[in-house]
Amino acid sequence: MITYAAITVVIAVPVVRAGRLRRNLLAVATALIFLTAAVGHGMHAYLAVTELNRSWVWALACWNLVTCVAGLYYWTVRRRSRSPAGAIYPDPQRERLQDEADAHRATLEAVVEHTDDAIIGTDLDGILTAWNRGAERIFGWAAAEVLGRHARVLTDDAGAVEQREMMRRIRGGERNVSYETRRFRKDGTPVEASFSVALIRDRFGQPIGFSAVVRDVTAIKEAAERQRAVEERTHQAQRMESLGKLAGGVAHDFNNILAIIVNYTDFAAEAATGNDALAADLKHVRSAADRAINLTRQLLTFTRGDTIQPQDVDLNAGLAEVHAMLGRTIGEHINLIMVPSPAPVLVHADPGQLQQVLLNLAINARDAMPDGGTLVLEANTAALDGGELDMQPPLPAGTYARLLVSDTGEGMTADVAAHIFEPFYTTKPRGQGTGLGLSTVYGIVAEAGGSINVYSEPGVGTTFRIYLPMAVATGAGVPAVLRQDDPPSGDGRTVLVVEDEPALARVVTRILVNGGYHVLTATGGPQALTLFRQYGCDLLLTDVIMPEMSGRRLAELVHDAAPALPVLYMSGYSNGLLGTTHVLDGDIAFIEKPFTAHDLLHKVAEVMPNLIREYG
Repeated sequence: MITYAAITVVIAVPVVRAGRLRRNLLAVATALIFLTAAVGHGMHAYLAVTELNRSWVWALACWNLVTCVAGLYYWTVRRRSRSPAGAIYPDPQRERLQDEADAHRATLEAVVEHTDDAIIGTDLDGILTAWNRGAERIFGWAAAEVLGRHARVLTDDAGAVEQREMMRRIRGGERNVSYETRRFRKDGTPVEASFSVALIRDRFGQPIGFSAVVRDVTAIKEAAERQRAVEERTHQAQRMESLGKLAGGVAHDFNNILAIIVNYTDFAAEAATGNDALAADLKHVRSAADRAINLTRQLLTFTRGDTIQPQDVDLNAGLAEVHAMLGRTIGEHINLIMVPSPAPVLVHADPGQLQQVLLNLAINARDAMPDGGTLVLEANTAALDGGELDMQPPLPAGTYARLLVSDTGEGMTADVAAHIFEPFYTTKPRGQGTGLGLSTVYGIVAEAGGSINVYSEPGVGTTFRIYLPMAVATGAGVPAVLRQDDPPSGDGRTVLVVEDEPALARVVTRILVNGGYHVLTATGGPQALTLFRQYGCDLLLTDVIMPEMSGRRLAELVHDAAPALPVLYMSGYSNGLLGTTHVLDGDIAFIEKPFTAHDLLHKVAEVMPNLIREYG
């Protein structure tokens, strides 16, 4: 009895002192066994030296039952104990490791529960068994709503087939299965998600389910798409720059040739009066030359190689001018509607190029409605927030002037619409389109600091929205159309013509002589300086690009002697020699090749100071 009691004390005291009475249940159960044994032996000893007492026999029997219960409790605790067999006190090192494992498990559970990624578990049939807060945030379902439901709740029919295929591959032994796909939130909105799926096994190595780590990559994919669009626009700009260099290389000579063809054709047409057959032939030549002029101008425009003269333009006035022009030519099968802005809308742009934009879009719309339809030209203003994805090129937030050209034609597929601004891309039959019309539109709008938005639907129609920066009102609007009256006579005033192309120099000289001017002709800068020093002049009319000396340099040297002498530049491609960019400096007089006699004589009259009063 004393021994059992001593053992009880030896076991219990260290446990109590260590404060582990509730944690070390095995030691408590062992001490309890020895305590009941000590009491039982004491009772047996007492009965052995006293007379048999019936009540004590029952008390001993009851105590033996207590001892039995204590033994059962001991074995229950023994089976659940992680201590090695026979060890009442756990190994401190083992217990520390176990505590660390418990802490690690608790930390891991907290990380899983609070991570932004979705941690999802399913059984082998795809029934959802685990669902953390990240899953709730990404998919909008609370854990109580989805646990016990099939994972098909997150997808559509195509996604369900994909789920089954992934499960089959993973059960077949494939590891590290990662893929991106589309799933759906509780409210039906799509989620671009990245999945990493693995097989879950029990401690015997048997598969019991699947675990998936899911990340919402919607924002990442949208950012990647925006970056792709930026890169595509950059590549397009690079292609256009390369083409621009090629175009600029031939534009100067080609426009000189066209100027010769156009003017000699006009000379011949004047001489052919009364000869209808010859006049008809010359008319065809002139028409072909006009087509070549337009093609060259478009090529230079979309490659930004053309020289432009921007000014304040009222979109309403420009719209009215194009509407009047189209009303005479577009055809009776097209219902042409103009919707001007309630108030003037001013932009700073080249009026001729603005007209070219509207005409190109209107002609495309007409071609898209061979059986008739409605074409709407509209001007207004619009506010942009700067986040629009379908602007080419993108624009910062602000209020812009807007032109709309809408038709009810055949429309375009998304694939066609993605390529329409590429040079030489056309869906028209061979020989009916150059593929430069919309490229030209893009180049003009981008150069003006604007952007284009295109919406098209097959069988419904197409709408082009052009956004341009607003200009501060200065009282100026669209300039008057080209004068149709006869230019004033030169009255013998002297014009020094400098042109390195002899045939074109003869053309210009002939036009000016017929207009009443006295002409001095030079084929280059040095010869022009000599003639100027010998005879002087009232106007210097010079080409821009010449072999020995540019027209701009020639004008500088002439102005050293005569600072007030007016200068009129002519060129089909100035290559930036008239300003810091190809945008013409405001104080420079310029006429673009190829020009007609009518154009040249009016321009000379505008520039020459002593003809201002008469001309005005």
